[in-house]
Amino acid sequence: MDEDILKNETPEYHETDVFLWANNLVQYKDDLKIDVFLINKNYIVYKTARTSGIAKQLEPIFVDEMLEYVLKGAGEGMQVRDFEAAEAEDNVLQRTRLTNVDKAREVLGWIRTQEHEIETFLDEEHDFNRIKGVMARVSHKELDKPFYIFKVLPKSNIMRGKQGWMLREGKFMPFDAEAAVRIPTEPQLLLLDQDLYVFNQTKLKQLFAYDAKEASIAKQRVAEIEQNFRLTYDGENNLQTLVKGNKGIIKKLQKLDPTAIKQDELLAHAEELGIELMQDESGAIILMDDKDMIRFVNLLNDDYIESSLTGQRYEIVRKKPLKLSDDDDSEAMLLKGI
Repeated sequence: MDEDILKNETPEYHETDVFLWANNLVQYKDDLKIDVFLINKNYIVYKTARTSGIAKQLEPIFVDEMLEYVLKGAGEGMQVRDFEAAEAEDNVLQRTRLTNVDKAREVLGWIRTQEHEIETFLDEEHDFNRIKGVMARVSHKELDKPFYIFKVLPKSNIMRGKQGWMLREGKFMPFDAEAAVRIPTEPQLLLLDQDLYVFNQTKLKQLFAYDAKEASIAKQRVAEIEQNFRLTYDGENNLQTLVKGNKGIIKKLQKLDPTAIKQDELLAHAEELGIELMQDESGAIILMDDKDMIRFVNLLNDDYIESSLTGQRYEIVRKKPLKLSDDDDSEAMLLKGI
């Protein structure tokens, strides 16, 4: 994987073939080098120290079921689709690009640029309760690049020493370790070069706070907005980069209709409310930063209002359509002389 994937630059994209990867991996699967890292809630990465007895368990835990899933899918005609192309359905493996998932890129940044600085996890110093997931870096001397497997680590899979009993020779006794952890074996997330294959969409959201469906809809809305409005940006920004990672704005984009209002109407409405939208000499709306973008999207979503009662101007945080009851409908009709 190139380091520029982890920067803001967009490298040349080469689509990976997960079926070819699986077929090629079979011959090496019993001789893989697997390094295990822990990921906490702040996306800080930790190394793990392990005894030699753990080594034989790593390949069955991280690789076996994923490899079996892909090989079985290949035999049954399973298709790979980007999230932008279709909804999840049977016999379809979805994927997205690493460049779309900021938190995954952040985690990979630790490995690619500062692995020598990564601390080894010690429970008394780092707190197992804050661990969110586990990452395996899998390599082999015959493979050009390592691949990465990510799994969510539920709290229910972690047992602390004071909380557990052990059963030995038919008798329960105190659990004599600081902690125990059970790593899920089912396939969740696989990173091959720039492609993140998502076997479980829920795990993608849980681990990296990335809702692929929401992001896909937001991307479509941005394209529609840019078709219907003349916009200009500062530097390397565009509407997609300004929107990215802003959960509140992304949720608004799910619902608004970019064609419901024209540019001249939007500008006139903004002027009436005293909300500044800058324009260049050609009349295009200038979006310099996040604040400009938020004002623009809020105007599109009709989130500003001036009270006819007090003249005060408000930003509407949450809108609930007003529905008239039958009595209200009758009263309204009487008022209108109907």
